[in-house]
Amino acid sequence: MERRRAWPFLVTAATAFLCASCAKTPEFPSDTLINNVVQDPRTGRLYVGAVNALYQLSADLVAEAHVETGPRRDNRQCTPPITDACEDAAETDNHNKLLLVHGAQDRLVVCGSIFRGICSLRNLSDVEHVIYFSDNKGEKSYVVSTEESVSVVGVMSYFTKERDNFTVFLVAKGYGSHDSTKLISTRILRDYGEWNIFENIIDASAVQANPFVLRYLHDFRFAFKDGTFVYFLFSRTLGVQDTKNFTFVSRLCEDDQSYYSYTELQLNCSASNKFNKVQAAYVTTPGEVLAQNLTSSGNYGSVLASDKVLFVTFTSDDDPSTSAMCMYPLRAINTRLRKIIGACYSDGGLIDDKPAVYSPYSTKSGGLCSTTNKPDMVFKYKCGEEFLPSPLASKANAALVAEPSLVRKGVMTAVAVAVEMGHAVAFLGTANGEVLKLHLAPHPEVYGRASGEVTGDRVNKDLLLDSQLRHLYITSEKKITKVPVQSCHLKTDCQSCMSLRDPYCGWCVLEGRCTRKQECSRWTEENTWLWSPNQQCVQIRAFDPPNLSCHKTQQVDISIPALPRLRQSDQLHCLFDGSPTLAVAVGSPAVVTCSLPDPTEIPATPMQQDYVSVPVKIVVNNKIVVTSGDFHFYNCAATVRKNPKIPCISCVTSEWGCQWNAREHRCSDMDGALDGSHIVKHQQPERCPQFESPEPLLIPVGVEVPISFQGRNLDIYSGRRFVMGTELMKQTEEEVTQEGGSKFKFRGYEFSYDKRQEVNVSFHVIERDTERKIDSRLTVVVYNCSVARDDCSLCKHADAKYECVWCSASQACVYRQLCPAPPPALCPAPQITDIVPRFGPLSGRISVTIKGSNMGIKKDDVKRISVAGVECQHLQDKYSVSTSVVCEIGPAKRTPPSDLPVEPSNSGVVEVEVDGGRTGRSQVVFTYRDPKPETVHPGKGPAAGGTVITIGGRNLDTATKDDVTVSVGGVPCQVLSFGELITCKTGKYRGPKVPSDLLAVKVNYGRNTSKEVAAAFQYADNPKIADYSPKSSFVCGGRRIVVTGSGFDLIQRATLKVLPTADDFSPDNATVEFAQESLSKNDSVVEFLSPAVIWSDSRSLRAVLQLDNAEEELKAFTYHPDPTFNELSKTVITVTSVIIVTGRGFAKAMTAAEAQAFVGDASCNVSILQDDKLILDAPSSQPRARSKRQRRDAANDPLELVVKFGHGEWMVGSVYYAWKDDIPLAIIVPAVVVPMLLFIAVSVYCYRRKSRQAEREYEKVKHQLENLEESVRDRCKKEFTDLMMEMEDHTSEPSEARIPFLDYKTYTERNLFLPPKDGADAATVLAGRVHVPESRRAIVAQALNQFSNLLNSKPFLINFIHTLERRPDFNARARGDFASLLTVALHGKLVYYTDITRTLLLELMDEHVHNKNPKLMLRRSETVVERMLCNWMSICLYQFLRDSAGEPLYKLFKALKHQVEKGPVDAKVKKAKYTLNDTGLLGDDVEYSVLTLQVLVHGEGPDVTPVKVLNCDTISQVKEKIIDQVYRNLPYSQRPKVESVALEWRPGSTGQILSDLDLTSQKEGRWKRLNTLAHYNVRDNATLVLSKVLHARSFHQHPDNHEERNALLEDDNTFHLVRAADELDEVKSKRGSVKDKTKAITEIYLTRLLSVKGTLQQFVDDFFRSVLCSSAAVPPAVKYFFDFLDEQALRHDNVDEETLHIWKTNSLPLRFWVNILRNPHFIFDVHVNEVVDASLHVIAQTFMDACTKTEHKLSRESPSNKLLYAKEISTYKKMVDDYYKGIRQMVSVSDQDMNTYLAEVSRQHTDELNTQLALHQLYQYASKYYDAIIQSLDEDPAAQNRQLTLRLQQIAAALENKVTDL
Repeated sequence: MERRRAWPFLVTAATAFLCASCAKTPEFPSDTLINNVVQDPRTGRLYVGAVNALYQLSADLVAEAHVETGPRRDNRQCTPPITDACEDAAETDNHNKLLLVHGAQDRLVVCGSIFRGICSLRNLSDVEHVIYFSDNKGEKSYVVSTEESVSVVGVMSYFTKERDNFTVFLVAKGYGSHDSTKLISTRILRDYGEWNIFENIIDASAVQANPFVLRYLHDFRFAFKDGTFVYFLFSRTLGVQDTKNFTFVSRLCEDDQSYYSYTELQLNCSASNKFNKVQAAYVTTPGEVLAQNLTSSGNYGSVLASDKVLFVTFTSDDDPSTSAMCMYPLRAINTRLRKIIGACYSDGGLIDDKPAVYSPYSTKSGGLCSTTNKPDMVFKYKCGEEFLPSPLASKANAALVAEPSLVRKGVMTAVAVAVEMGHAVAFLGTANGEVLKLHLAPHPEVYGRASGEVTGDRVNKDLLLDSQLRHLYITSEKKITKVPVQSCHLKTDCQSCMSLRDPYCGWCVLEGRCTRKQECSRWTEENTWLWSPNQQCVQIRAFDPPNLSCHKTQQVDISIPALPRLRQSDQLHCLFDGSPTLAVAVGSPAVVTCSLPDPTEIPATPMQQDYVSVPVKIVVNNKIVVTSGDFHFYNCAATVRKNPKIPCISCVTSEWGCQWNAREHRCSDMDGALDGSHIVKHQQPERCPQFESPEPLLIPVGVEVPISFQGRNLDIYSGRRFVMGTELMKQTEEEVTQEGGSKFKFRGYEFSYDKRQEVNVSFHVIERDTERKIDSRLTVVVYNCSVARDDCSLCKHADAKYECVWCSASQACVYRQLCPAPPPALCPAPQITDIVPRFGPLSGRISVTIKGSNMGIKKDDVKRISVAGVECQHLQDKYSVSTSVVCEIGPAKRTPPSDLPVEPSNSGVVEVEVDGGRTGRSQVVFTYRDPKPETVHPGKGPAAGGTVITIGGRNLDTATKDDVTVSVGGVPCQVLSFGELITCKTGKYRGPKVPSDLLAVKVNYGRNTSKEVAAAFQYADNPKIADYSPKSSFVCGGRRIVVTGSGFDLIQRATLKVLPTADDFSPDNATVEFAQESLSKNDSVVEFLSPAVIWSDSRSLRAVLQLDNAEEELKAFTYHPDPTFNELSKTVITVTSVIIVTGRGFAKAMTAAEAQAFVGDASCNVSILQDDKLILDAPSSQPRARSKRQRRDAANDPLELVVKFGHGEWMVGSVYYAWKDDIPLAIIVPAVVVPMLLFIAVSVYCYRRKSRQAEREYEKVKHQLENLEESVRDRCKKEFTDLMMEMEDHTSEPSEARIPFLDYKTYTERNLFLPPKDGADAATVLAGRVHVPESRRAIVAQALNQFSNLLNSKPFLINFIHTLERRPDFNARARGDFASLLTVALHGKLVYYTDITRTLLLELMDEHVHNKNPKLMLRRSETVVERMLCNWMSICLYQFLRDSAGEPLYKLFKALKHQVEKGPVDAKVKKAKYTLNDTGLLGDDVEYSVLTLQVLVHGEGPDVTPVKVLNCDTISQVKEKIIDQVYRNLPYSQRPKVESVALEWRPGSTGQILSDLDLTSQKEGRWKRLNTLAHYNVRDNATLVLSKVLHARSFHQHPDNHEERNALLEDDNTFHLVRAADELDEVKSKRGSVKDKTKAITEIYLTRLLSVKGTLQQFVDDFFRSVLCSSAAVPPAVKYFFDFLDEQALRHDNVDEETLHIWKTNSLPLRFWVNILRNPHFIFDVHVNEVVDASLHVIAQTFMDACTKTEHKLSRESPSNKLLYAKEISTYKKMVDDYYKGIRQMVSVSDQDMNTYLAEVSRQHTDELNTQLALHQLYQYASKYYDAIIQSLDEDPAAQNRQLTLRLQQIAAALENKVTDL
């Protein structure tokens, strides 16, 4: 019992786990280094060979099996088995060297490095099961190398000996010191004669490495098969002296028993063969586009999309930091190899008169190649011969050269290629763990990275795609990740989708999402799916009209050239600022016409704009925005806002086409009806009334200057008065006077303005009476002489037009009229206010800047400058008028001899003399002095530079910073600060010796002074980084990173910087940088905290250590997304408990020692940290809350649990401490025991009372249930009796007794090609005829007959089917269609068809049995043969259906339909009162009554037909019942449809048309109820007239007029019996009390479901007996096929009785009878509505349950259908068992009898089927996979003997009208 209770929990937990993990990228971690990964193409399983381990993984990387393969005691020099005699044996790691899948035998070949490289055979389905392993067979069983560095590759092949053909595998390996010398060996996979498993069975001494250990260093990277050849790809050296590698591909014929065909071809990647060493390779078809590019290059001949291409990544010996990818078509490789072999066989080894061939691994120097053989030897002996030279290799001049498709920094270690829509995409793994995506377009480009976490580990060469080519398996050193090949869905808008440039992706326009092409439902239609690499989003090209006034509305034509073609069902709308309007698209390119919004809906025009831009969206089907743009609504009235001073000109010069009404002073839309002189049209600004041409243009401040101006076009303002104003003089307006004609004048303003020297002032003119502004172009310049002219020289320097003078009285520069006295002729003498610098070196030659005033008007005015008595040379180019003079000082005066009576002085004033002899002297003093640098600190720094040195001494702040330069040993040192100390940063030292000698530090002052500190600084070695740890951080940063190395003491500033990686597909993000200074530092250790980063893609970041000027990249440093935390599962803790925190990603960049956790204000120890789990020790004493807000007297309040990783801090949840207090034991015992005793006493009393009450309740419920059961039983009997009587009434007439069986043709088509439920004869695959021109009809007919003959060839047909099933794009739907077409095509030869089916079934059976899953056979129709079997059963059981099983099935169907229609059926929600399906049960108790209508059919006489209906039926339901009764003698397909008839009720003299919806329909809120007979008040025995209408109408059948139709269409919220909201309420009510639930179960489920089931029970039993009774007639096909299954079960040991039962069940009951039971329209001409269909599914499910051996455990949670028939299931199961046993005991059906029966079926019915069209459609499959079929036929000896290839080629030529050379 306990175990049973645990199951739901386990299932729930498992489900939760799966759901949690489904969003996660599947990955598999290995504890050790992964060596090899292979995939089983049949199952998708992966097999992983790692160091000391072998794993078997599912396609989703779930571990299915694990084997430890090491370490083992071993020694390379000891011969296995390893015993105690091997003294040096030690535990040795086992490196996996080779993994090969042998699918045909369900074997896995596993070879490791221990025990001298022996192999084992394991079971593919369970690698833990060892099939063969032996370590005592000696040297012949040593297969691979024992050394880790020696590469090994292998490939499966075959070998023939005498008449035996068996599987072998070829191994190619480099040479190891303890290995065999064979480069290539052929290993057998079974014991054969004297050969043992794994023994090398070919002794070809030519291909071995023994004498050439030094010369040929092979590195094998890849092996593969194609056609009849095996290829190996490797690099090797050429000789002792030359260590450069060269890449070769070698080719060998399969089954070449002496390796005579072995030939090597050198492959060069680039013309110079720069990329010379192969790293990885992949072989696949190139797709159409790449094939065309390869062909057009002219280097490889013609390359087809179906050809194979070898994609290879290379590295360069010359530049190991770069790698490349090159492509080599196999056709070109084979052509070049034939040329090389032919040259040696017949042309003396010469190609283009140059030696091109040599023999590797051989000492032969000459005479290798022949010139006497015939030229066709290479074709005659494709695989060489003993007398022909071998092995062969091409010389460099005969190499096959390819130019790199991609050259990239870093090493590309892996490659895989997939084709999407004809475009090839390469996935390139790199040494740093990335997988790049390369679109192999004419100009290949890397467009992205594969998703998934980048670990920084090297990507393994085994880069695999899954069988659907949808996912990529990326293997790094210790992990395998499964990632999708594309992530289109992550882009949510068209622009971002297009920017992906991903060949997999495109924008699905009509669905509004980024998808693969096939995922876009209408991708076949033009412009519906836009390809990301070279298409653009749908855009609006133009509007017509391009804009419109905001006061108008009309239609607009929107040109959208790339708009997809829309269907009639598509709805198109334009959204203008959210307002929808209907739209119509016409033409190509498309033009969308839609109505513009009403002017009242247009937004207001923004200020400072004269238009409003309204967003326009083109929307399809009310939700998908196809494109968008902006439409401009202009507002002419708003154009005046742009420049209110010229309103008319602003109006008519706007871009909108506005006109100006001068009389109304208004700008309006163009109106041709308005005309006159007062109307100024668009673009006629010269006609505007305006004022212009002011004089004078220059106005000084402080003086009122009269201004005159001109007027134009002012006739309309004749006699009006004007005033003028300006913004500069607010509140002041002056009267304008007219001087005559068009001339005007006003007295001007006295302006006041001192912010700038001059300012433009514009005047406005206002009409006095109306205060309207007239256009004014009056602008003058107002200037102020005193601004920025503070002295006389600056004043005189002003332009003469300003008339500025220096006024001595005011000591200011003013306008001439404002100075009463005449200006002075000369300005005052210069004044000097400052000198920069005030100190200079004795040698001079530095610049001195003298600041002051009145120092001349122009540079020539400066006549002489002296500084401290020394002449100073004027630098005229640096002169500033009056205020600044710059000169270069000379050397200080020499100190005179001591005997002269002159005091030495190096200080003095500065004098400046200007024009006119005026001289100025400074108050400050300039001093010459001698700077003396003396100290330098520090004295040592790295050669990379960046050291900040400080120079100390005396008088160092002489001159300025600009005058000073510093160098260290000749290397410039950037001056950072200048003063009493000088600091500078050293540059990079490029001297020959590091560490350098002690170098001088030189300080230069100007051009003449140089001072140095000798032997002051030494450049030392740059710091070296040895290692760092840890190597990862979360993006939140804050993790302590410790860098170890040497030389760090020299570093002053260490910074850890994180930068985005700039690459081919990311923008240049060089400006983005995240940095963190070092925490601490000594000579060998630097510590940092990792910087926090804000970056979308943490994989594209690189870490750089900046050590002063030196930069070192921290390789493999990775950032991981921050971890995520789950909700705490346990929140109550104690001081001794542990706290478990769960989540994801903890261990990515954190350890337990680094992590911190806090409960409240106390720290708790992190004891264990795993990737998904943290285990914390609770604090030893109860802490307090961290925040003061939480500390309010809270003894047991929740405490925050905070986890801190670096800078990241997460509040995981709240925990509580279990309440605890110390109470004395003496108090505890009484306090606990006494209440406990009281509780027990009360409990006993309550229990006895409750038990008596429960017994009474039980008896009461039991009595109710018995009554209920009795009532249900009685009700069922009554219902069944009524049903039988009504059924007899229905079938009493002779014509009604005829069951409407389908004819054979329709039956076959429906069963083979699955039509819709309505039983209508929808167009099938075989509708119509073969469409060919009349001229070719005879040829095509003949060719199809030939194709029919070819299909009758068993080798061809078996080959055909196998080839198609191997194609990945031949999906389940295609397999079903193909099998059905084949059934029709071979219907004339059903005996042959049966033979083919039998053969294929035997193969399928063997496959399932060998895979140890025989019970799965025939479970689904996933293969062609399973569908063929289903079709065979359908054909063979047709007559049995007509003769026996059809009648009970038809009666069951009619009874079920009648029972359902007895009660209410909701026409909208498709739920019924009477049904077997609980989900289709009508919950509400609907009131209804039965009416009998007298129906008169218009035009068919006066006879009336009585029809029973319900008054709650909709009009359509009434019509259906009437049609069923009136036309009961006709099959459904010949009856009129509901839409084609009208129903009229004639209660009086006038008739009323009845319809489901009309203007009388009742409304309930937003809902509208469908009309019923009760709605129209139709009474019992009413007469109704049924008439046919000319045109079938929709659901709204007879709207009388346009208004009525619109009213009906307003609202689609219709309902019949229950509304959707009612249904919701019903669901909610079911969540109520137990009492409510009991009532629902009692009254609804038990009574209704049970009563319907009981009523129909007899019909169900009759049908089951008709198909499961072996005592009656059993179809011969069933007996024949079951005997076949019995025979095969005996043939296989592991097929038990249960498996045989499953086979029979899957082949007949589940494959045929369930299908017929669910779909009666497959055999009868009837219509199956949704309610009947739901009940049929319940019966069909019961039939399926009866056929299974599994026992069904019933519970309250079991589905209702299982509960309904739980009692009968055991009976039905016994019927099935007896049926199978009875058939086994019957007399066998001989092959002859069966063939006779099948031949008769062929004879009777074949002419009814369209076999020609079936043949033609079958040929389409042959055409689609033509190349693969031809290849398969070529490889089949039986097909070659019958020339099947030639026959197919001839048929193809005839059918496809091709010219052929056959």
